Amino acid sequence: MHEHGHGHEPEGIYGVVAEFWSGADLLEAARAARAAGYERIEAYSPMPVEGLADAVGHRRNVIPLFALLGGIIGCAGAFALQWYSVAVAYPLNVGDRTPFWPGLVPNIFEMTVLGALLACFFGALRLCGLPRLNHPIFNAAGFGLAMRERFFLCVNAKDPKFDTPGTRQFLEQLNPLKVTDVDH
Repeated sequence: MHEHGHGHEPEGIYGVVAEFWSGADLLEAARAARAAGYERIEAYSPMPVEGLADAVGHRRNVIPLFALLGGIIGCAGAFALQWYSVAVAYPLNVGDRTPFWPGLVPNIFEMTVLGALLACFFGALRLCGLPRLNHPIFNAAGFGLAMRERFFLCVNAKDPKFDTPGTRQFLEQLNPLKVTDVDH
């Protein structure tokens, strides 16, 4: 395995993962990793661990922003389409009146909801990295236990501070059950 140097992702490696016996150990390790300057860390647990999201530096949820933007686009698009069709392209003058905007509201509402829903759906897919069929973390030895009884902390190779031997040594100081490299 050839490394490009300190702070760069080595070829073929996704990161270094440490396995812990309990959620408390994982939480302590995540806090220590953040305190040591690691930014791209991921925690895997079979159950919720209070404070773990903050410890790994979980960022603010942007899905509500996607919903807002999708709703605005859906609303503006539906209004513009209907207004253009009834006022410009095919104006109807019935009883010396053109169609009034309240008649457009049901369709505008539906398109606002649809725009928000589609933005949330595709935004969540993008944030989750889908449609990826297999994640490199599944290559870690014993990672299947993360679904039942073990707790894992992974330092991603894309982290600016990542250095395979240095990161491995740091994780070993946190008293894990074992530390392994994760290949792509």
